Amino acid sequence: MLKLIPGTKLKTTQTALLLILGGTLLFTLPACSSTPMPPTQNLQAAELAITKAEQARVADYASVELNQAREKLAAAHTAVHNEKMEQARQLADESRVSAELASAKAEVVKAKAVNDEMQKSIDTLKQEMQRNTGTVQ
Repeated sequence: MLKLIPGTKLKTTQTALLLILGGTLLFTLPACSSTPMPPTQNLQAAELAITKAEQARVADYASVELNQAREKLAAAHTAVHNEKMEQARQLADESRVSAELASAKAEVVKAKAVNDEMQKSIDTLKQEMQRNTGTVQ
């Protein structure tokens, strides 16, 4: 017989049941708490960045980066399905950054086009001034 609390006695069967119950709890409680929550905010941020890039027609200027963002987002969803939440969080963050990079590259290309157009206009104005005044500026 086993004495757990002074003044009480447990039979062998009761002791075995308590040990089994305690062992079961010992192994099941960590299993319940070991699966972290899906990185919902990270996934939503990546989806939003991709949507904004698509609306800004970024694919016309930075399709490689935008495709990488889409692929990483799909991989992040797969990781969530496979309960690999840390990997899913990292892939979602990489997806968001790729989409933002695509947007930034597209903005650079657009700004360069505007700059080139303005330079052509300046050159045209200079030529007109030279023709009208007969001098070189």
